[in-house]
Amino acid sequence: MSKVTLSRGVAFLMTVAMGVIVANLYYLQPLLHEVRADFAITTSQTSLLVTLIQVGYAAGLALIVPLGDVIARRRLIVAIFAIAAAGMGLASWLHAYGLFAIVTTLVGLTSVAAQVILPYAADHAREDERGRVIATLMTGLLSGALLSRVASGALSELIGWRGVYRCAAALLVLVGVALWRALPDEATRPHQPYRSLVLGSFTMLRDSLLLRQRAWLGAMAFGSFNAVWATLAFHLAGRPFHYSAGVIGLFGLVGLAGISMANVAGRRADQNKSRQTTVVAATLLVASFVILWLGASNIVAIAVGIVVLDMGVQGIQVTNQALIYAIDPTKRSRINSAYMVCFFVGASLGSLGAGLAYAHWGWSGTCAYGLALSLGVLIPTVRARTANVATASIS
Repeated sequence: MSKVTLSRGVAFLMTVAMGVIVANLYYLQPLLHEVRADFAITTSQTSLLVTLIQVGYAAGLALIVPLGDVIARRRLIVAIFAIAAAGMGLASWLHAYGLFAIVTTLVGLTSVAAQVILPYAADHAREDERGRVIATLMTGLLSGALLSRVASGALSELIGWRGVYRCAAALLVLVGVALWRALPDEATRPHQPYRSLVLGSFTMLRDSLLLRQRAWLGAMAFGSFNAVWATLAFHLAGRPFHYSAGVIGLFGLVGLAGISMANVAGRRADQNKSRQTTVVAATLLVASFVILWLGASNIVAIAVGIVVLDMGVQGIQVTNQALIYAIDPTKRSRINSAYMVCFFVGASLGSLGAGLAYAHWGWSGTCAYGLALSLGVLIPTVRARTANVATASIS
């Protein structure tokens, strides 16, 4: 397959596109209390919507992303953008909770274009710069995840939560058209049966210890991240804060400080210092939940906790992806599919468990659950590091 050279302009467009498509997963989070009131449903039912969008995303990772190894990714990416736009537009007109829940799952399913773009970029990056290229694209992804909450909260106060969904649909159309015009096409890829292509992702997971280890760390890290964001709107809308959706959405800006960790992790991955970066990032995850728990009624402490949480998650994610893309350059879409399925299964469990914990024990329940997940990152990381140090000393 011939290698496509990406200009800076195209690389920038890809970074923007990653932020725009991943935003679909997060527009809902600052609006949860408004959606709850609109549909007249319980807190648990509302939290379930966050879980469903992530379940849909995990399904898309398993069923759609592997197609990037056989279909020209320009066409695949643009098609995903078009279907995602239709889903967001349709969701904005629904008034039955059951139908909205189904379309919410569809929105998740069709929001996987970022995970097609990432392997595409990794294919065309120099070996010694892959970590930095991934970090740049992850900056776009993280910015989309965080700024979507800001835009969602602010716009909802002007045009309602349904207007937010309609604006998102229009933005997806605009970016999809730009991608169609700007992305270079690729050479024809060898045909593979769809069944073997999808199963190939899980074969990679079975055969690669490194992929399994990094998939576990990613799942636990993103699960802890989603534990906070699936319940933060409820916490900040209640006592003692009583914040509006617009103010709650502004907390997305707080998390932007975590972007710096993505670039650090990318550089250190290129310098073969991934293990140390993982230990630091895992420690930040645990520390964030201690801060969030102890500072439950202090808005400054909550802001600090979110910054530390985002730094930890980005450190884990960028390091993981820099490592797994080196496993087999010919199977990067399938590798990414297997990894990201685990990543978003962890996210779904994080949202679901946090919703139940918050419904029973409030913010303390969320923090305890998130702390348990973050320890699922730190403990195996420290044990692996200790084992390697012991082996090196013996040899």
